[in-house]
Amino acid sequence: MYLNRATLIGYLGNDAEIRNDKNDQKFTTFSVATKTSYKDKESGAYVSHTEWHRCIVFGKFGEFAATLKKGAHVQVEGEIRHTEYTPKKAKKPVRTDSIRVTSILKLDRAEKAAADEQEFDEIPVEEEAE
Repeated sequence: MYLNRATLIGYLGNDAEIRNDKNDQKFTTFSVATKTSYKDKESGAYVSHTEWHRCIVFGKFGEFAATLKKGAHVQVEGEIRHTEYTPKKAKKPVRTDSIRVTSILKLDRAEKAAADEQEFDEIPVEEEAE
């Protein structure tokens, strides 16, 4: 049995971006930031580390992913993919890691969504008095 599965929960660093590959097939890319922290034994101070994960989405699901905006809180599931290529000006191949996304769950807070909806539902105080 084999399993290649990654689950990330974090925030988007930029708006999702639609791109085309060599065969003119569209795909969407975005970066998700995850954060870990630990307490340094010597200084006693907390040290945090942010890791950036490149995510790629293909097909119709990529159209949904293209609507994601910077700062969105998401849970992303997919498989880890490694790619090697040699840039024109480099002598050694470069290895990149990415997550080929199979599932995206938006985790934006209910309070924030309710506040956004409330802006449209509220009647200004001056108009109520009339």
